[in-house]
Formats: sequence, structure tokens, C-alpha cells
Amino acid sequence: MREQLGSGEVTLRRWREQDAPVLYQVVRESMAHLRPWMAWVADGYPPEAAAAFVASTGPDWERGAAFNYAIFVSGRLAGAASLMARIGPGGLELGYWLHPGHVGRGVATRTASLLVAEAFRTGAQRVEIVTDVANTRSAAVPKRLGFVVVDRRPPQEPVTPGEDGLDVIWRLNPDRG
Repeated sequence: MREQLGSGEVTLRRWREQDAPVLYQVVRESMAHLRPWMAWVADGYPPEAAAAFVASTGPDWERGAAFNYAIFVSGRLAGAASLMARIGPGGLELGYWLHPGHVGRGVATRTASLLVAEAFRTGAQRVEIVTDVANTRSAAVPKRLGFVVVDRRPPQEPVTPGEDGLDVIWRLNPDRG
């Protein structure tokens, strides 16, 4: 995986240790927006959580377990995205979140498009995005990129306040189907 990807004002860059304080700030500013959907903020988000996350990204990257990127818009941290090797051989799961100030501007779609292209460039046979059936905003991203629904299942992680508890599995193959 390349350590930096870009499209227009959107740049994805591998996390660096010095990113932890700004990550903490962006997450804190985004708590009300993230809490309904992200279990990792349900009980708050201390500075240590940002530092621990950033520290974990290096070993995860080296093992090929996850390729975590900071999302920058015009040079400012806007969120995070990951390609995670947790759906079996040949597959990568794509996840993303944004600061609410960047929602509705195409940033998540551009981010996902960059990561899908990178996944297929490096040999992935499929990319999947998991959204809760209630999270229509997040589901709009795979729809726009041509992903198809391949399954619906109860969530594997704790249900957050905004979720209905039914995960929708979206898939895209290199041939776009």
C-alpha cells in the first residue's frame, strides 16, 4: 500500500506519531456526530485513546492487518479511513468517519474511491463496506461507487445508539460487480 494518496483537496496519509493530539481534538469535536455510529466513542475518548490508536497503526500496517489513513482536506485533518484485512483471504474491509464539518461534500466518497483503487492495485479481489441499515448517510458512499449489497446480518460489535442492529454488507470486485 502506498503511504499517501490524493484526489483534489483530499489527501490520505499514513498516520504519524505527531498526529495524535490533532486526532484527539478532531474526535472530541465530532463526538455528537460519531457517538450514534461508532462504538469506540461510546464511553468517551481520552487523549490516551488517540495516542494508542496512532501507535497501533504502525504495527498493523507492517503486519498487513490494517492500512489506516488520516484524511486531510486542504491540509486539515478531517477524519480517518482504513482498509482492514478481516474479511478473509483476498478481501479488505473499508471503513471511514469524518468530522461533521466535512460531511456532505464528497470527502467520504473520494476517500473510499482512493482506497478501493489502491486495494485493487495491490491485488485485493474484493472490498467490502459494512453499514448499519439505519446509517443511510454512510450507505450512500458504497451506493455511489457501485458496490452491491451481498448480505445483511446482526452486528458483530455492540450496537450503538443510532443503529438498528442490522449490518448491510456492500461488496465491490475489481471488475466493478
